[in-house]
Amino acid sequence: MEHIRCLIIGSGPAGYTAGIYAGRANLRPVLYEGLQLGGQLTTTTEIENFPGYPQGVDGNQLMTDLRAQAERFQCEMRSGIVTAVDFSQHPLRLTIDGQTDLSADTVIIATGATAKYLGLPDEQKYAGMGVSACATCDGFFYRRKKVAVVGGGDTACEEASYLAGLASQVYMIVRKNYLRASKIMQERVMNTPNITILFEHETLGLFGDNGVEGAHLVKRRGQADEQQVDIAIDGFFLAIGHQPHSEVFKPFVDTDENGYIITQGATPRTNVAGVFAAGDVADPLYRQAVTAAASGCKAALEAEKYLAEHNL
Repeated sequence: MEHIRCLIIGSGPAGYTAGIYAGRANLRPVLYEGLQLGGQLTTTTEIENFPGYPQGVDGNQLMTDLRAQAERFQCEMRSGIVTAVDFSQHPLRLTIDGQTDLSADTVIIATGATAKYLGLPDEQKYAGMGVSACATCDGFFYRRKKVAVVGGGDTACEEASYLAGLASQVYMIVRKNYLRASKIMQERVMNTPNITILFEHETLGLFGDNGVEGAHLVKRRGQADEQQVDIAIDGFFLAIGHQPHSEVFKPFVDTDENGYIITQGATPRTNVAGVFAAGDVADPLYRQAVTAAASGCKAALEAEKYLAEHNL
């Protein structure tokens, strides 16, 4: 069985940054890149808020740069996904693609999270052309334009409030006849002049020739007074939650009720010695490339410390 000192799972900003730091520390890291090489950022177009790129950078180019930097410090890149783990013993045991078993002294979990979508074909059709799951990432492109936010929880209210500072008009599309958000967040959106809450509305689809130009909605679906409504918008933001990729680790690693890996205080340490979590899989709050990269750095530093303390 192959043994690895520092195994990194995931190829987003967290994973690649962990690879950079672990490689520079001579930990001989091995990184399994998973199904989506480069992570979520490869599904976006231009990124304007990552430090060091004053003119912005294409998401794929940013991840290519981070990958190359990790390889420069002898971080070994491999294709494959982790399909099973046994963290009940040390060395830690993992299975790759259901067939390759290996052991590791330290594991950095950087598998990320995926935004939840409504499942409409138009969400894929207009991906990068008006559909987004991150207002902080893409809101800047919709200055003085009209946008819609789907959702009625705290995240949706936060996204709508953020967008209201940029866009001329923000619609909140809420399926129920009330907001699930906390009272303070409800008051904030209701007291913001350019936010309009469309209660009891659901999205049927989007339309537009070269990008999103509007949304087809249905009001009070299934009721006697059901009504179809069209709104003119330039951007369509999903804010109905994210799904962290933590399922395979749950038998051993503590997670919250939504599946996010729980870390100890301000550190990337999990409840399992030698196992660290970085990036969106452990971050239900910020979910930014730069914060993911920072947590990847911390995870690698903690892995180096753990190896030194245990003479591994």
